[in-house]
Amino acid sequence: MQMIDAARVHALLSYDGLIEALRKAHLGTMPTMSDRHIYEQPHPDGQPDILIVLPAWQAGEGMLTKIVTSFPRNQALHGLPTVNSLYVFLDGSTGVPEAVIDGEAMIFRKTSADSALGASILARKDARTLLMAGAGKLAPYLVRAHCSVRPSIEEVLVWNRTAARAEALAATLAAEGFAARAVADLDQAVSQADIISSATMAEAPIIRGRHLKPGTHVDLVGSFTPAMREADDDVLRRSSIFVDHRQTTRRSGEFLGPFERGVISPADVRADLFDLCQGKAAGRTSATQITMMKNGGGSHIDYFVAKYTVDMHRSRP
Repeated sequence: MQMIDAARVHALLSYDGLIEALRKAHLGTMPTMSDRHIYEQPHPDGQPDILIVLPAWQAGEGMLTKIVTSFPRNQALHGLPTVNSLYVFLDGSTGVPEAVIDGEAMIFRKTSADSALGASILARKDARTLLMAGAGKLAPYLVRAHCSVRPSIEEVLVWNRTAARAEALAATLAAEGFAARAVADLDQAVSQADIISSATMAEAPIIRGRHLKPGTHVDLVGSFTPAMREADDDVLRRSSIFVDHRQTTRRSGEFLGPFERGVISPADVRADLFDLCQGKAAGRTSATQITMMKNGGGSHIDYFVAKYTVDMHRSRP
């Protein structure tokens, strides 16, 4: 069994190769998946320790189990990250474990590549300004991935609720050669952006649709629970709406509340990445169309990226 650490994951998964691998994977069939299994250990603080197990498999090819833990007291008590994860990949014919892969590196690469695949289909080819809303650990990967599919991007705006974190991320990106700068006024930045990528823990909308200019593509990465939301109703009303997979509409606050209130209906979600990559649905149809894709990051994406990682690891000793 192989151990694939974070440095090896990042070395193997260049965005050009990974995004193209995801595009090809979406031409095939959906891996078999079951619901995520969530186990909670109550704690007197009110925040439970959590174990999440997500399985996916392709018969005769491979099986993946993604294991994620969230221990809210880790940082204060042990100086350790709150969230930790591992990917375990097994042979699909024998069930024999093939690889254990660093989970954090995989999550950063697969999430950003998922968004970039969507942008490669839905964002204007002449997009020049990228707005990154949120400055967490995932944010620089999203910027790099979007710029890899839209090399026309000339400026990266970075916004975060804590200004110092936006400034730190902008400085990191500038050191890599991006024309990046921190911004304080999110609404103004939204009105300037050709692509907006939002990866926050917001529970109330921060991206307001009235500020979107014609032709913008909105990439929503946060809002991974029913209680979370990054975009307001006007974003939904003004956008052609897409998702990475239809299951995303059943668990994200971006859709559940608006569905209940009749702002939009499931029929307003035009297509997912399988439909788009297979040519079953049109993506962007005009330069002025506003598009939105919700990145739900299902376990099928985890499977595709894990399989590609194991294959690349074998072929590049």
